[in-house]
Amino acid sequence: QVQLVESGGGLVQSGGSLRLSCAASGLPFSGYTMGWFRQAPGKEREFVAAIIRGGGRLDYADSVKGRFTISRDNAKNTVYLQMNSLKPEDAAVYYCAAGYLGSSFYTPNKYAYWGQGTQVTVSS
Repeated sequence: QVQLVESGGGLVQSGGSLRLSCAASGLPFSGYTMGWFRQAPGKEREFVAAIIRGGGRLDYADSVKGRFTISRDNAKNTVYLQMNSLKPEDAAVYYCAAGYLGSSFYTPNKYAYWGQGTQVTVSS
């Protein structure tokens, strides 16, 4: 059974940093594209970042470029999201997702598996 488990969320002041982790099991991790999405209250789920299977291509939402970094450790079956210079508008539940895809990685429907999410709160 495929499981994605996020961790690392919490409360941070504006301008601070957090690193989210997503540990995957039950799938051939290196063969899957991994993505991060977020959803704030009253808003739709939005794309944050993705790293293509193998790790050779990265993509980010415009709102987080230059502040967030996605990476993966295939040996540990883990994907990370380093978040720096956090803003109140970054506050949301962050979800890890996995999909067997090499394109359209910003589209939630392309991902077959999802974690339960981890809460990120940014105080002003």
